[in-house]
Amino acid sequence: MDASTEAALSPVRGNAMRAIVQQKYGAPGDVLRLTEVAMPAVGAQDVLVSVRASSANPWDWHFIRGEPVLLRTAGLGGVRTPKFPVPGGDLAGTVERAGSGVTAFKPGDEVYGFAHGAFAEYIAVPEGSLAPKPGNLTFEQAAAVPLAAVTALQCLRAGGIRPGQHVVIVGASGGVGTFAVQIAKHLGAQVTGVCSTRHLDLVRQLGAGQVIDYTTEDFTAGTARYDLALQLGGRYSPAAVRRVLTPRGTLIQSFGDGGRWFGPVGNLIKAAALNPLARQTLKSVTAKVTATALTEVSGLIEAGRLTPVIDRTYPLTEAAAAVELVEQGSPAGKVIVAI
Repeated sequence: MDASTEAALSPVRGNAMRAIVQQKYGAPGDVLRLTEVAMPAVGAQDVLVSVRASSANPWDWHFIRGEPVLLRTAGLGGVRTPKFPVPGGDLAGTVERAGSGVTAFKPGDEVYGFAHGAFAEYIAVPEGSLAPKPGNLTFEQAAAVPLAAVTALQCLRAGGIRPGQHVVIVGASGGVGTFAVQIAKHLGAQVTGVCSTRHLDLVRQLGAGQVIDYTTEDFTAGTARYDLALQLGGRYSPAAVRRVLTPRGTLIQSFGDGGRWFGPVGNLIKAAALNPLARQTLKSVTAKVTATALTEVSGLIEAGRLTPVIDRTYPLTEAAAAVELVEQGSPAGKVIVAI
């Protein structure tokens, strides 16, 4: 463990805060602990935010477990111990202090954004990863938005979505899926949502014209054809999804399942191998949460085009349970961690 990590993990007196910390990789319930740590250092381009709420994403449990293992060797996580000892990414809160080079924010501003270390009372966030919080959302609602909504928007854009297209969203009731259904509908697409039985009504209410229950029907064996497929989960292979694309349709993948060692890389390799053989387009998208992307999402929210769906809220002391629900429980929309 390097000196900076040791410092982050060591309780201090006076200049301290509560945070969820992990010292090793493993199951959330086994390795996450609430403890007292040093307040984060604030650089010239950073904003110190008093966190009011965060949310759990699949992104979190991958970092907590250190899986896929390829993630560690690629430098995104520590090889033996976590590179980021405080988990959590989505955040909403109030600006406590702004670095000397920050021009967009001042103390007291309500903001939301994304950065490593959000399961804590305070977090230092680069100015470019924050935006003003939508005025019509609570802190808990705003914390549901950043990674999921930006992922949905950027995936649909990468797929070249256009009005009138037939779009199928696999994983339509999840954190990203609930935003994707609403955005695709707003952009004029005809939306089909694939989800479990208990979430069919929710996906309809969000704007899907058709819903498919994956527990009783395999959408890749159906007769419907789609201009764009957004795969956010499930175990459908690229070849299977390709069968229900139009001749020049597009498959966009954005999910982390696929095994302990390589995660989704296996499917990405398969998709890359299929691309030269087909007129369809198959590719993966990893979202980038920026101030510009967040501001665009805020506009949709404040215009009433986009509403976050929250399954349930946990206190910071139960952050491990929030992550476990996302990993294993197929929640409807987002799971919030209130600070």
